[in-house]
Amino acid sequence: MAKRISIVVPVRNEAKIIREQLQRLQKFREEGHELILVDGGSTDGTLQMAAGLADCYETSAAGRSRQMNRGAARAEGEILLFLHADTELPIDAVEQLLGALELQNRRWGWFDVRLSGSRLALRVVATFMNHRARLTSVCTGDQALFVEKALFLQHGGFPDISLMEDIAISKILRRIGKPARPQTPVTASSRRWEQQGLVSTILLMWKLRLLYFLGVEPSRLALMYYPRHD
Repeated sequence: MAKRISIVVPVRNEAKIIREQLQRLQKFREEGHELILVDGGSTDGTLQMAAGLADCYETSAAGRSRQMNRGAARAEGEILLFLHADTELPIDAVEQLLGALELQNRRWGWFDVRLSGSRLALRVVATFMNHRARLTSVCTGDQALFVEKALFLQHGGFPDISLMEDIAISKILRRIGKPARPQTPVTASSRRWEQQGLVSTILLMWKLRLLYFLGVEPSRLALMYYPRHD
């Protein structure tokens, strides 16, 4: 195996879905890659549901940036892949990822995304997400960012902020070089869009991004975001 990948999964109160997610990832463990679960203070039995399905279990203060940095610090692989608990990797994710890094001569990147569910509107949203990411070289957390571990650590990992950590790290890494983009997309859960409403969720995301661009503290943005989705 040319390079080992460490898949870092930050979780908090994901007992309903975590076992199914980790079972899907066992294929990659069998191929010699590493699976790290970092819990941010779950109270619903998430860690118990995940028992036996990861190589490393860590805990940290709540917050995806802190959780993912904690997982990265423990990782033994040369490549870090940050995966949300409700995002599904394609079956050929490893081949796609390593191939994209090598063929495109890149050191970091992400996957295009599709949203689960059959509604046409969800496909349209995913298309716009992908086009925006390509245009700006800034991804969302749903897109399974991956990066050489040495490069990630060299630049300090995710900034310690309460929200928008995916945007912040993308802006750091795009100064180093262009991102790689595998051909096969990941599948992100559409539960947020369906539970909160498509239009209202889009407007919220635009609002948060605009406020972040204008310099509003991520801790204030987190108060707007998480009450809607916890």
